[in-house]
Amino acid sequence: MTAHLAKRLAIALATLVLASVVVFAVLEIVPGDPARLMLGMNAGADQVEQLRMQMGLNDPLLLRYLHWAGNMLRLDFGRSYTYSVPVIDLVRERVIVSLPLAAIALILSTVIAIPIGVYSASRHGRMGDTLAMGAAQVGVAVPNFWFALLLVYVFAVWLRWVPAGGFPGWSAGVWPALKALILPAVALALPQAAILARVTRSALVEVLSEDFVRTARAKGLPYRAVLWRHALRNALLPVVTIMGLQFAFLLAGTVIIENVFYLPGLGRLVFQAITQRDLIVVESVVMLLVAAVIIVNLLVDLSYSIVDPRLRRR
Repeated sequence: MTAHLAKRLAIALATLVLASVVVFAVLEIVPGDPARLMLGMNAGADQVEQLRMQMGLNDPLLLRYLHWAGNMLRLDFGRSYTYSVPVIDLVRERVIVSLPLAAIALILSTVIAIPIGVYSASRHGRMGDTLAMGAAQVGVAVPNFWFALLLVYVFAVWLRWVPAGGFPGWSAGVWPALKALILPAVALALPQAAILARVTRSALVEVLSEDFVRTARAKGLPYRAVLWRHALRNALLPVVTIMGLQFAFLLAGTVIIENVFYLPGLGRLVFQAITQRDLIVVESVVMLLVAAVIIVNLLVDLSYSIVDPRLRRR
């Protein structure tokens, strides 16, 4: 188990270093002068040179990378040129929106997907299976922003149960803040639930054909107990993998949904930084999101030993 843990940590660290090189290189391959790009074509030469010195663009490439990576390790992401505040302050303000949104969406996705996947697998090849997987296929095919617009029309415009957009802040109270996150979370959760339901069904169908399932049934265990206590647990490895990938996607890939619902999250921050040509914010936040994805994937790998105790001996 120790060797497995050390191996996974080494792979995660190497991936993080490689990702940092790629993210840093993106700024270098941008056509033209990054400082000129941020300031606009009408900026004076003195302004451009001042910004180049501020960003360290006159230093050698390797030195700039080492300085940037070292600052990232100290959680010093630099200073936003547009907002004139440290990037870490912007991240703190936005992550308290994106993180709860991703968590709620993942919970909703799991609560919806697991029962549907189990129901479909238990009726493999029958009408219930066909209908459930047909609905899941529709969920996979339909983009989440279309779900978002439909939810806004039904629940915000027509029924007026929840706000159509915006975020009042947690200082306004837990319920008003959660209420503003309900529709975005549902819009994010439905397509992800469709994917998770299909994975759950496929994994469970395969496990139900194993010998230990037939043995458990031959011993007289009820089918429901065999399905939920024995078969489902053995089918959880691919399900947990997809859940980890989904959480990483929900945390890092909410740009469209946050813009549809006008939520001040990390996705919207990246979108605004791109439109405002604030490359310092773009580079820092993208690297932070990449690191979050790598860490989530590492935690998923480590959770395999909890789901399947046989892996602890490897």
